[in-house]
Amino acid sequence: MTHNESDRVLALAGLFQACSLVEKLAKTGQAPTDTMETAIKSIFVTDPRNVQEVYGDVFSVHNGLRLVRGLLERDPEVVRSDTIRYALTLIHLERKVRSSNSMMSSIADGINRARGQLNHFDHLHENLMASLAGVYLDNVSTFKTRVQVTGDLRNLQNAASANKIRACLLAGLRSAILWRQVGGRRWHLVFSRKSMLGEASNLLKGQI
Repeated sequence: MTHNESDRVLALAGLFQACSLVEKLAKTGQAPTDTMETAIKSIFVTDPRNVQEVYGDVFSVHNGLRLVRGLLERDPEVVRSDTIRYALTLIHLERKVRSSNSMMSSIADGINRARGQLNHFDHLHENLMASLAGVYLDNVSTFKTRVQVTGDLRNLQNAASANKIRACLLAGLRSAILWRQVGGRRWHLVFSRKSMLGEASNLLKGQI
């Protein structure tokens, strides 16, 4: 797979966009259907030819690109958002997941089992959400460090909403792994800020 700035920005946008869904679901219990579908579909694209193939097209992650731009421009509202906190935690957890071959295999097996459900259900069906949530819960949630999701307790304690949140966290982890695969590192957010900002702005042209 290619390793250029555009690839890294797109993968980071996918991560931020998935985490923005977590924030919306936790606080309101609702999230845009098209954005949710992009996130969930990305989980099942396990052998892409390029980064764009994971998300369908650039427009599919335009919300994530706006968040990338906001972070790199140091917009206080974006920098202090729960979305960015969740994303940075997933970047940390990605390293732990990737260092465990058994966990990587367990996650892959869980995703393949869930893939079989797509013969009967669509990508946003509650049964599929429950299966993907289980993959996240049985693997990533076993670490001492966890994504601490904050929001309305009515949403966090509702089984269907909780499943959607965990499924989106799994989508975020998938993008965090992709970001690492195309050369993304946390230091890029500081030392490559200007070039990443320029690329995010270029990708957003025609998308707004």
